[in-house]
Amino acid sequence: MQLDLLSVALLAITGFVAGGINTVAGGGSNLTLPALMMFGLPADIANGTNRVAILMQSIVGVAGYDKHKTLDRPAIIPILIPCMLGGGLGALFAAIIPNLYLKPILLLTILCMSVIILIRPDIIAPPVGTQTLSPRGNQSAWWGLFIAGVYGGFVQAGVGFILLAALAGGLRYDLVRANALKMVCALAFTIVAMIIFVAFDLVWWVPGFILASGSMVGAHIAVKIAIKASQESIKWFLFAMTILAVLGGLFF
Repeated sequence: MQLDLLSVALLAITGFVAGGINTVAGGGSNLTLPALMMFGLPADIANGTNRVAILMQSIVGVAGYDKHKTLDRPAIIPILIPCMLGGGLGALFAAIIPNLYLKPILLLTILCMSVIILIRPDIIAPPVGTQTLSPRGNQSAWWGLFIAGVYGGFVQAGVGFILLAALAGGLRYDLVRANALKMVCALAFTIVAMIIFVAFDLVWWVPGFILASGSMVGAHIAVKIAIKASQESIKWFLFAMTILAVLGGLFF
């Protein structure tokens, strides 16, 4: 992969946009994965390299939400277990599947998730004042988070919407607190996925850190926007970012 100044700038800008999208909504990897492949990375290496940016933006996002007291700390442990188990399973499958099949599977998955996001964005925004459910002992939430972990470990693109469906739609968190826990989930299964992808030598660190540099800034700014915005504003932002992620993914 040849990285000139223009390529570095484009990767950083793509990371910035994706980091903001992932921190408040989801679908940022609909931009970054195709972008990495467009710059010449094989599908399996693009999939692994993308996790560097996801890991770094998740750390920034979790720290930001926790700083503003919107992270439900008691819920962290119950949601980590299914996410990490699923993430390990999904990443292992992505690492061992032949590259010949992985690229069309990744692109088809991104397209299908984009369509679902576009058609049903309403499932992840409960009404204001809805009572939050505890994740402890909640079987439907456990399986929802496990499935999100499997999907996130495998491809990542659009997993934020699955997590929001489980956290906001299933456990009835408002969108700010759901996004905070979503970043915790993403951080958890990305750590497991990174270990697996590094073990299989599927991470190119230079483009990964370039992408991460932009995504961290995007995540930092997005947290500030999410904290100050109303629930209704976040819903409209969520819808707008959905459209952007879909169009960007289809363009690449």
